[in-house]
Amino acid sequence: MLIDQSEAVSQEKAAQMPPLVLAYIGDSVYDMYVRTQLVLNHAGGAGMLHSMSTGIVNARAQAALARQVEDGLTDREKDVFRRGRNAKSATTPKNMSVADYRYATAIEAVVGYLYLTGQDERLAALLAGAADAVRE
Repeated sequence: MLIDQSEAVSQEKAAQMPPLVLAYIGDSVYDMYVRTQLVLNHAGGAGMLHSMSTGIVNARAQAALARQVEDGLTDREKDVFRRGRNAKSATTPKNMSVADYRYATAIEAVVGYLYLTGQDERLAALLAGAADAVRE
C-alpha cells in the first residue's frame, strides 16, 4: 500500500512490537486509506471530505469494522487483534464505550501489523469494509 517492500519488517518482528505501537501506525494507515477513497470517489471540497471522513474514521466505526472482520482473521492476526484489544492505553474513551475503544485499537493494531509487514493485498481486503462505508 504505502511501505516500500525493502522497508517491510518480518511478520515475527512486527508480531513482537507493542500492540499500541502497531495501533499508532495502523490508525494513520486507516485514516489515509479512508481519505484516499473519499478523494477518489466523491467530488467536493476539503471541508466536506473531512466531515465525511470523521464519520468513518472514529472508534465506533472502527469497532464495527473490527467485529465484522474478526472471525476471518488468520491466527497471527487474531493474536495481534487480541493483544491490541487487551492493551492498556493511557487515554480513556470519550463519548463511546470502553469495549468499542478497545475493538478500535485492536483493528488498528492489525492494520499496523499488515502495513509494516508489507501485506498490501491482505490489508486492502481487510479495509474493504471501510471502503464500502465510503461509497455509501
